[in-house]
Amino acid sequence: PAPPSQTLSAAATSSSPQAAKGRSSPASAGAAVSCANSDESAKSQDEGSQQSSKGTEFSRRDPLNKKVVLLVQFLLQKYQKKEPVTRADMLKYVIKKYKYHFSEILKRASEHMELAFGIDVKEVDPIRHCYALLSKLDLSVDGTMREEENTPKTGILMIVLGVIFMKGNCAREEEVWEVLNLMGVYSDKKHFIYGEPKKIITEDLVQLKYLEYRQVPNSDPPRYEFLWGPRAHAETSKMRVLEFLARVHDTVPSAFPAWYEEALRDEEERARARAAARARITAMASARARAVASSSSHTK
Repeated sequence: PAPPSQTLSAAATSSSPQAAKGRSSPASAGAAVSCANSDESAKSQDEGSQQSSKGTEFSRRDPLNKKVVLLVQFLLQKYQKKEPVTRADMLKYVIKKYKYHFSEILKRASEHMELAFGIDVKEVDPIRHCYALLSKLDLSVDGTMREEENTPKTGILMIVLGVIFMKGNCAREEEVWEVLNLMGVYSDKKHFIYGEPKKIITEDLVQLKYLEYRQVPNSDPPRYEFLWGPRAHAETSKMRVLEFLARVHDTVPSAFPAWYEEALRDEEERARARAAARARITAMASARARAVASSSSHTK
């Protein structure tokens, strides 16, 4: 995978000249988690050995990275099993003799969880040091997806939504794969974290209405493009995706003026739509109350 600072900024190159500082990205998170399992995958796939060498280099650069990898795996297991997460368990089963580096290891692992899997790690009980693992999008609302499938789909969806937004709300398929390739995710290769990426983004997330995948008009041979689907518009927003992208680049949403202005307009439109909906509901309730009152007065 490419260096962290290049993963999503590559998608922005032709869309915005704004520079952004690098930070741990889905690329590094994917490499880290892959490295911890590369011994097994190498037995069956050539790319497994490649992941192993990259993962070894990743760990050698900083001895804490190995603990970050293990903690990410630990948190993913807890998330999939819907089990509580405590500081005591993390120290006992993962951190061990590195307890004095707990805060730094947890910080890095939390960044990987957010950027690679779309999961926020939040401390919900500062006294007992209990943590909640919260998905940025609930992909199991309609009950069509198993819980263990949600994690990778949420992570890759946030990346694709970000690329679409950066490309003017419509991204060609090759532009999406350009970014995913930088993360070590390829359309023709099964990925340890994401499974079958092409199936996820061109079928699964399309069927769930999170993405729209359509042929480019008059393209011959046929080419395809991605747009946000109706559920993406309903369950997230341009501002939330921009906040995600800003965290990738270790900055704030306003550091990207053009996208920030568009996200603000989107927020204003959403606020007006909510206000209009509330007004309609209030008007309907008032009309019904008057009708009931009128009917009641006639019967007396």
